[in-house]
Amino acid sequence: MDFRRRGLSLLLVGALGLALSSCSDGAGDASSESPTGSARASSTPPPDAVRTEDLPATTAPTENLVPSDLASIVDDYNAKAKRRLDHLRGADVSWPQCPEGVGIPEKRGQGQPMPLETAQFVIIGLTNSPSFTRNPCLADQVAWVRDRKLLAAAYAIVSYPDAATLEKLSDEGPYDGSTRLGALKNVGYQSALFNLVTMSDAGLESPIVWLDVEPVPLFEWSNDKQANAAVVEGAVRGYGDRGVRVGFYSLPSMWSRIVGDLAFDAPEWRPAGITSESAARARCGAEWSFQGGDAVFGQWVQDSRDVNVTCPGVRLQPDRWFHKF
Repeated sequence: MDFRRRGLSLLLVGALGLALSSCSDGAGDASSESPTGSARASSTPPPDAVRTEDLPATTAPTENLVPSDLASIVDDYNAKAKRRLDHLRGADVSWPQCPEGVGIPEKRGQGQPMPLETAQFVIIGLTNSPSFTRNPCLADQVAWVRDRKLLAAAYAIVSYPDAATLEKLSDEGPYDGSTRLGALKNVGYQSALFNLVTMSDAGLESPIVWLDVEPVPLFEWSNDKQANAAVVEGAVRGYGDRGVRVGFYSLPSMWSRIVGDLAFDAPEWRPAGITSESAARARCGAEWSFQGGDAVFGQWVQDSRDVNVTCPGVRLQPDRWFHKF
């Protein structure tokens, strides 16, 4: 989600001339990928395993619940806008909105602007780009959203583990860590638990966590799609075991390049880059589906901000996608 924020130009992908996401962490060249993931060691030590006692209480899925306070938000919006609820507009923020120089050495804050006051929701990034790092401004960003009484949700970038992390966490999960794919799934599982603790510590609640699956420069995916898919599968189970639904942020070109034909039929959030709202809405079409799910949000970049809009036809049950402070 930070490709645009580093001031890079859009990267054209394939014959379609596809613009990579504004939320992208950047597009790594395929020739630079190593068979075992990032060839570069992280500047942070491998994380400790998350224990059950460190986790927030397990929550039951809220799919069929419509709390009265959230329902009132819907009614109020309908009354004022006099249109369907497929036009909620919001934004997403993460470490690039941190002050310059804050964060891990590879991904420093850039002082990017916070959302416009007209935003109705904000999706907040949990990671300082790669897995097992924390957005250093998360608590401040949660407070910013809470003070404005906006709808909130969470997203997290997923990345391939370095050798030290894989070795340390290979057995820390529900899978057989003696196998290569089982070890990778356990690392993905632990990344989910790490993020849930991060959310809890920052006072952020969200009924869904959007998993950002895209190239992550300096923390590259491997060139083994099955191995990459194992990391993502483990992460999905980690959230699911704690009662948290997942959706995915990606595009067909990125998704297939990283995890092949892996599919969950989960909700999708699709970027359009530095374009327009109409271009973002076009990404809501079925032809842009990358893992079989329906589109919930389209995203575009405007005035150095990531702007999001709910897709046409979405039945917007606020409790399904957002937390209301």
